[in-house]
Amino acid sequence: MKRLQYMLTRVAQGLLALLLIATVNFMLVRAAPGDPVAVIAGEAGASDAQFVAQLRTQFGLDQPVSTQLGRYLGHVLQGDLGFSYRQQQPVLTLILDRLPATLLLTGTAFALSLLFGVTLGALASRRAGQWLDSLITVVALVFYATPLYWLAMMAVLLFSVQLAWLPAFGHMTVGAGHTGWAAFIDTGRHLLLPALTLALFYMAVYARMTRAAMLDVAQMDFVKTARAKGLAAGRILRAHVLRNALLPVVTLAGIQAGGMIGGAVLTETVFAWPGIGRLMFDALLQRDYNLLLGCFLVTAAMAVLFNLLTDLVYTLVDPRIELQ
Repeated sequence: MKRLQYMLTRVAQGLLALLLIATVNFMLVRAAPGDPVAVIAGEAGASDAQFVAQLRTQFGLDQPVSTQLGRYLGHVLQGDLGFSYRQQQPVLTLILDRLPATLLLTGTAFALSLLFGVTLGALASRRAGQWLDSLITVVALVFYATPLYWLAMMAVLLFSVQLAWLPAFGHMTVGAGHTGWAAFIDTGRHLLLPALTLALFYMAVYARMTRAAMLDVAQMDFVKTARAKGLAAGRILRAHVLRNALLPVVTLAGIQAGGMIGGAVLTETVFAWPGIGRLMFDALLQRDYNLLLGCFLVTAAMAVLFNLLTDLVYTLVDPRIELQ
C-alpha cells in the first residue's frame, strides 16, 4: 500500500511538471524569431497580405497568445498534440512513427554506456594508481571532452568512408527488402555507429563516477569487516563495494536516460537516423510550432517517466531505502 501511494504521488507530481513544461515551452516557442505563416506563404509563392491573413486565421495564429495557450493546454489534457500544418498530419501520428527508432537508438546507447562505464569504472578502482587506472581515466576524459557531433562525423569518415565496414546513414538498407534475421542484422549494422557514438560520452561519465564511488565505499567499516572475516576479494567487490557504489550511478543514469532522447538530436542528424531528434530538428527549421511543441512534450514525458523508474530501481538496489 505504501508503494502504491508513493507511485500515485510521484505520478501526480510528474503530471503537474509536464503541465508546467508545456506552458513554458509554448511561451518560449512563440517568443522565438521566425513566422511559420511567412515561411508557408513564401513557399507557396503568394505573400500578399490577404493570403497571409487567411493562413493566420486557418492556423489560429490571429488569436491572442493567452487564448492560444489555453486552447493548446486544453488539447494536451485530452491527449491531442495538435496538427502539423507543414506535413498535414496529426502531430501524435508523426511522433509515434518516429518514436520506435529513437527508443531503439537511445535504449541501445544507454545499455552500452552503463555496461562499459560500470565495468571500466570497476576495473579502474580495483587497479587504482596503476597504469590501467591511468589509461581508463585518460580515455574517459577524452570522450567526455570531445564534442558529440565531431565524434559522429569522425566515425562516419573512418568506419564508413575509409574502411567501409559499416553504413553511414539511415536505419536500414533502402530497397533491400530484408525480412526476418536478415532485417535484424541490417538494422544492427546501421545502429552500431550512432549508438556507440552516443554511448561514449555517457560511458565516460559512468566510468568516472563508478570509480570514485567504489573507492569511497571501499574505505567504509563494513568492507573492512568483510575483509577481516576472510571473504574472497571478488565477493567483497561484487556483493559489498559495487552494489553500494551503484546508488549514485543509478541516480545519474535515471536523470540522463530522459535527457539522452533530447540529446540524440545531433546524433540522429549526422547519421540521418529517422527518430524524434531528427523530426524535432526539421520542425525547428520549418517553424512547425505544433510539431516542435509535441516533440518537446514527449521528450519531457520520457524524462519524467525515467525519473520515476529510477526511484523504483533505487529501492531494488538498496532495500534499506524507504519510500516517502
